[in-house]
Amino acid sequence: MLVVMEAPDWLTPQEQRAWRAHLAAHRLLFHQLDRELQGTGLSLNDYEILVNLSESPGRRMRMSELADATIQSRSRLSHQISRMEAAGLVTRQDCEDDRRGTFAVLTDHGWETIQRVAPDHVASVRRHFIDLMTPEQVSALEQIYTPIVDHLQAVRGTR
Repeated sequence: MLVVMEAPDWLTPQEQRAWRAHLAAHRLLFHQLDRELQGTGLSLNDYEILVNLSESPGRRMRMSELADATIQSRSRLSHQISRMEAAGLVTRQDCEDDRRGTFAVLTDHGWETIQRVAPDHVASVRRHFIDLMTPEQVSALEQIYTPIVDHLQAVRGTR
């Protein structure tokens, strides 16, 4: 049986430049923000978890929901939470209505940490990202990324 392969739908030169610019910007921005947070004793992943917990009712989230929100496997998140527990930033709490469920809970120390670190982190986000664009470009970026995020969340099964 002869199988006919279709030619790949290669990216155009402009699409290739846009894709590579996106990859480079994402990696460089993540690295820069993570590096600037290191002086606080947090990683960018730690910060993201603290933000999610600080914005949740009761400053707590089910571990499964937190894993989805931070795009981590349950196992990786569990290890991350263990490190953060050792630092006194979070604690685990059993779920009353589901014996298998566990909450990650922001401690008072975690709350104080996010309150202390957030202003400098936001300044870094502005300096290395937001302030490099016009308000119109920020709006366009939101319009560009929203359907991509929605699509990928649906593909991932987190929506």
